[in-house]
This record gives sequence, structure tokens and C-alpha cells, in this order.
Amino acid sequence: MSKQNDNSLANVHSSINPEAKIGWKRVLAFLGPAYLVSVGYMDPGNWATDIAGGSAFGYKLIWVLFASNLIALLLQSLSARLGIVRGLDLAQASKNAYPRFVNFCLYILAQIAIIACDLAEIIGMAIGLQLLFHLPLIWGVSLTITDTVLMLFLMNKGMRKLEAFIMSMIFIIGVSFLVEMFIVGPDFGGVLKGFIPSNLFKKDATTQNMLYIAIGIIGATVMPHNLYLHSSLVQTRQISRTDAGIRSSIKFNLFDTVIALNLAFVVNAAILILAAAAFFKNGYFKVAEIQDAYKLLEHIFGRIAPTLFAIALIASGQSSTITGTLAGQIIMEGHINLRIEPWLRRLLTRILAIVPAVFTIIYFGETGLGSLIILSQVVLSLQLGFAVIPLIHFTSNRKRMGKFAISLKVKILAWASAILIVALNAKLVYDQIGDWITQFPSAAIWIYVFVTPVVIGIALLLVYVFLRPILYKHNDEPSSVPHGLASKIEDLSAIDYHNIAVTIDFSNNDTECIRNAIMQGGKKAKYTLIHVVETAGARYYGGQIMDHETQSDLDNLDVYVKALTDLGYKAKPHIGFGSAAREIAKFVNGNDVDFIVMGSHGHKALKDLIFGTTVNSVRHMVNIPVLVVKPPRILSPK
Repeated sequence: MSKQNDNSLANVHSSINPEAKIGWKRVLAFLGPAYLVSVGYMDPGNWATDIAGGSAFGYKLIWVLFASNLIALLLQSLSARLGIVRGLDLAQASKNAYPRFVNFCLYILAQIAIIACDLAEIIGMAIGLQLLFHLPLIWGVSLTITDTVLMLFLMNKGMRKLEAFIMSMIFIIGVSFLVEMFIVGPDFGGVLKGFIPSNLFKKDATTQNMLYIAIGIIGATVMPHNLYLHSSLVQTRQISRTDAGIRSSIKFNLFDTVIALNLAFVVNAAILILAAAAFFKNGYFKVAEIQDAYKLLEHIFGRIAPTLFAIALIASGQSSTITGTLAGQIIMEGHINLRIEPWLRRLLTRILAIVPAVFTIIYFGETGLGSLIILSQVVLSLQLGFAVIPLIHFTSNRKRMGKFAISLKVKILAWASAILIVALNAKLVYDQIGDWITQFPSAAIWIYVFVTPVVIGIALLLVYVFLRPILYKHNDEPSSVPHGLASKIEDLSAIDYHNIAVTIDFSNNDTECIRNAIMQGGKKAKYTLIHVVETAGARYYGGQIMDHETQSDLDNLDVYVKALTDLGYKAKPHIGFGSAAREIAKFVNGNDVDFIVMGSHGHKALKDLIFGTTVNSVRHMVNIPVLVVKPPRILSPK
């Protein structure tokens, strides 16, 4: 296997070559990764926090949105720089720099953030389905599990087509809100005042509520998993590994980031301003439900506003789901060296996100989803420190980054951003625990016993993540991602196999399997022809069964054994019962078999899910070479 397959998102790594283009075509070839990332800044979670902030506090939180966008610009540029210069995504770099246990903890926290983000997409899509088809929200939430099919379809179409799809979704979402903002005619004086920062560290209830929404806006805007995603996506561009090529790539990706994220800011600011003008201005201070947001578009579209809003909501949720799935793959492969099928990872993430949504609907009703979607964005913000701090360390490291390490000015801005995020999160957590103790005095002991130790443990982990690169500078060692490093080849002498197993399924494959087996062992080796009976009776009674199929299979095996014996080969039959993969592996591991030949089934995709994949299962259960023989081609008559 080539080394390239060990890269982040190996199937699209270096799949687009901007170096082959000239002029504006070259610039356009670099565009894409930031747009794919920026769609996460216009998902249902952003819509909910923008609507909540505008309806509850008017224009007062525009400065938070603006500051969050500036922080996102800075951090995304650092993320792209890491991927371009070192050829590593953030998760891979973390694996090199931190111990295994810390990486596992970072993976769990990052996965929680992805689930929280996916939760917002679930709620957004469910609301969209309700507006379109009047489905109850619990049905809509349940149906969101089917979006895995769309995600896989788009990923298989290639990176450029995926980026084009995402950009079209951004266009659908943005144009409507921008046009409506000018139609409503907000108080532009109030909008300008909203850019003046307010004190979020006061102790009154209003400021605490504002802090909660502000942190939700930060989480929805910066989004920790997007830092992992961007550092990987920039590697889909082939670049010259010279200083000039790297410098050019950093410059063009900076253009990409600035344009994409500023467009996202304009759309989010338009939503917040609309909510302030339509709701806060008219005294509807508690309107924070995303279900009501379609009313913002009634000026333009009238009665069809709910339909168009629902389409845009579903589009934003679907596109963000794709980015979340890609980020999940990057984080899993980078932090814990585990690579599983995308559909399975997508399915597990979606199920884990559906559970809290269903629980909320059952116990708190459909109105509870509005609060849940805001909470999901707050969770994103709480995880930010664990992604931002390592990112700043890695891009500051002159030994690893060389002349492309960030400057002192950029480093100061980056650390200031990290300190602001961590400080706001720490205040929110401290205030929240205090509120719980005040509201539920009888449960105070349980809060001290269970909640406080978890918070302290997470805080200590954050301190360790900060101190480790300082105390053990340049201590990061390259680690395998995810298969390992190539070993030194010294001896290529022939290997003699003495005990060869051949799996038999009484198909056209059998002759080819036996032929390939005797090519490996000749007449010196012993051959065992294995067939597994998988009938219901065989699965239940095992070797005690002797039904018609079992007897027929034994007779057929004897035919093969006799034919081989007549040709001068040493052969014997073996019948297993139950699971084919388990029985084959059991025989191989218990009988000193040193080589096995198996026939591939010739089906894939849906049939793999239905019938299983015996070859793959056996490969992971044995420690000997496995030769997979394809079915013979049947040529059609001319």
C-alpha cells in the first residue's frame, strides 16, 4: 500500500492540482476548502444562536459575532498553515505530540463536539420536514438517520463536486436573508452600537443569560472540529514542496479563508439583525425558536416563506452533516489510529445525536428543542480550548514549521483568543454549577461528588495540553497514521508452505481456489478443503446435525478430495457448522495452517450488508497469509 493512503482523508489527498493551472484558474483551483468549512458557520446551530441573540438582546451581541468571526479567521488560517507546511492534520499532529491516553481523551472530547454539532443538524432537518410536510418533530428526528445515503453519494462523486454542492447550499441560505435584511430596514445606528463590546463578566442574571448565548455564538462560529477539517482539506491540493510553492499555497488558502468566512459572517449578522428588528424591536424578547424564523422571510416570499425556509434549513443541515462526517473521520484516524467505514461512523454519530433529541421531545415536549440546540453550540465552545491550544503550539514550533512558523504578533493574537475563549467558558461553568447548587440545594452533595470532579479533571487535562509542548519541546515523534511505517526489506527468499487450507463453496470459484493453492504448495504440502454449513440447524446443533444439505456437502467435498488424491496431492475434507468466518478461523488457528486460499464472493455494497463479508472477517481473525481468488470471468458469446 502506498504511503499516500496513510494521509488524512486519503481518498482525496492531493486530488486537485492547482499547480497545473495559471492566472485566475490557479486561484480558483485553491478555492474550496474554506467554503466547505464555512458551511459549518451557517448551519441550524448558527441560525438558532443568531435568532436567540437578536430576539433577546437586540443588536448588543453583534460584537460577539464579529469577534468570533475574527478568531475563526485567525485559527482557520493557522489550521491551513499546519496542513500545508507539515502535511499533517491537527489530530495527527496531536498524536505525535501527546501520550496515547491524552490522545484518547482528546478524541472523546472532539467526538462529543461532533455529536453536539450533529444534534443541531438533526433538529434543523426535523424542523424543516415539519414545515414542509407537517410531520411531528419526533418523526422528523427519526428520519434524519437516512441522510447517510446522501452523504456517501456525494463523497463518492469527488472533492470538487462535493465543494460545488456545499457552495450552492451557501448561496441558497445567504441570499434570502441578505435581501430580507434590507427590506426590513433595521436601525443602523443600533447596529453600529452593537459592535461596541459589553462586559460579559458581570454577576447579574441578564449578563449571565447574555454570556450563555454569547458562548453559543462562539461555539457555533469557531467550531472546534472545523479546525481538524481545514487542516486536512488543504492537503487535497497538490503543491510544490519548495519554499515558494508552500508560501504560494499559504497565500491562496488565506484568500480562500478570508472570503469564505466573511461571507458566512455577513449571513449570520443578517440573521441576528433581522431577529433584532423583527422580534426584539417589537417586544418579543424570548423568541428564540428556530421554528419561528421563517416569519423573517414573509416580506419577500409571503405564504411560501415556510417552504423556502425549510428547504434552506434542510440544505444547511445536510451540508454541515457532510463536513461533520469528514471531521469525524479525520479525528478518529488521527487521534486513535482507527479507520472504519464512513457509513458506520456516520450511523453511530447520528444515533448518538438522535438519543438526546428524542429524550428532549418525550420529556420536555417539542418546545424544548430550541433550548437543546443552543446547548449543543455551548458544548462546542467548551471543547474549543482542547483544539485551539495544541494548534497554536504546533504552528509556533520553529523546529517543525521552519521559516513558516507564525510570527510573534500572530502568536500574541492567537494566545489572546485562546485565553478569551477559555476564560468565558470557565466563567460559564462556574456560574452554572453555582446556579444548580442554589436551585437544587438538596442535590448539592451529588453535584459536589459527581459534577465537580469531572470539571476538575477536564480542567487539569486542559492545563496538561497547554504545558506538555512547553516542557517537552520538540518531543513529538512521527507516528503511524493509521497503518504504520514501511519496514526494511532484507530477505525475499521463497517461502515453502506445508499446510494449506482452501475454502470451498461449490461454485465456479472452487477450481480457481484449488489451482492457486497447489501453485503455492505443490505436492509437498497437505491440503484441507474447508466448507461451512450455515443452515439454521447447523447454527443451532453444530456438528450434531446431519441434514440433507450437510450430507450433500460432505459427498461433494469427497469428490474434490478424490480428484486431488488421484493427481498425487495429499488432501482431506473438513466440515464446519454455523458462522463461516468463525469456523474457518477456528480450524486455521487450531491446526497449524500456514496459508489459506479463499474465493471472493463477487458482490459488494448492499449485498455485503445482507450476506456479510467472510473474507474480511477471516483476515482479521487469523495471523497467516490469505490469498483471495476472484471468480472466473464468464465471456459472453460474440
